[in-house]
Amino acid sequence: MITIAVVLASTRPGRRGQAVADWVIKHAAQREDARFELVDLAEFDLPDLDKPLPPATGRYTHDHTRSWAQTVAGYDGFLFVTPEYNHSAPGKLKNALDRVHAEWHNKAAGFVSYGFDGGVRAVEALRPVLGALQVADVAAQVALSLHHDFTGFTEFTPADHQTAALATTLDQLAAWSTALATLRTTNTTAFTM
Repeated sequence: MITIAVVLASTRPGRRGQAVADWVIKHAAQREDARFELVDLAEFDLPDLDKPLPPATGRYTHDHTRSWAQTVAGYDGFLFVTPEYNHSAPGKLKNALDRVHAEWHNKAAGFVSYGFDGGVRAVEALRPVLGALQVADVAAQVALSLHHDFTGFTEFTPADHQTAALATTLDQLAAWSTALATLRTTNTTAFTM
């Protein structure tokens, strides 16, 4: 059975993403086509890029990068739970994506975003980044509005239709993660300059 990481991208104190990720995990746990596990970026010590070589070389010199590479390598797909900050994704998530390279290849990704406009611009910013990492992103996504899916902009109270949107996103993500399994290898290709 494939394993999909539910990546909680926000690391801010008082973040809304924890409630959203808990909601995702609750619904995903009822599925039989994949296992879903929470990966909270707040639990990883990932400073700004601090490596002397590009991540594509696969030569990770710091323990925190090697630990992150092992985490990413252990999953068949990713569901990113992300807020939108200034029309984009959180810097912590972009940094996590940029730290390693081959460990992302030939996997699938889906999105649950949130913000005043549903966080859709964060997702649009992430799609080309993931494409460069050879991650296939599914079309379906959940876009949670702070106006309609959070009471008083703080308490997560998703509208009924969001559960169906999540189910569709999980269906596509599980199918694509399974289909891409034949392309995944444990070998990494070194980048040379």
